[in-house]
Amino acid sequence: MPNKPKANINVRTAVRRAALFASEKKAIDIKVLDLRKLTDFTDYFLICTGIVDVHVKTIHEHMNAMLSNLGWRAKHVEGVMGSTWILGDYIHFVTHVFQPDARGYYAVEKLWGDAPLVTIKGVTDQK
Repeated sequence: MPNKPKANINVRTAVRRAALFASEKKAIDIKVLDLRKLTDFTDYFLICTGIVDVHVKTIHEHMNAMLSNLGWRAKHVEGVMGSTWILGDYIHFVTHVFQPDARGYYAVEKLWGDAPLVTIKGVTDQK
């Protein structure tokens, strides 16, 4: 796999850590959806909200830097310029950091409503 982590951290642990990294930057309404039984293009979606564009960018940059330190590098990133929705594709999981209006408009969790939620210990804002 092109995104094989250097450290011995599996996918589930990496996405859980990403949620914790988002929480460290005060992301709101953090959700991790388990897509393994629903699709084959990725295993998990991490979805969270930042209040304004600077907050969205800060959350994304922190998650990206911390995941990189663990050996997980994004294959593709979209939305950094506008910062209403920044997507990070880590192959085995995808991070979505939205501003509130964009999250409501795109309704990713509703589109994937059959996906079970993953509870993350230590994440303060899971709804």
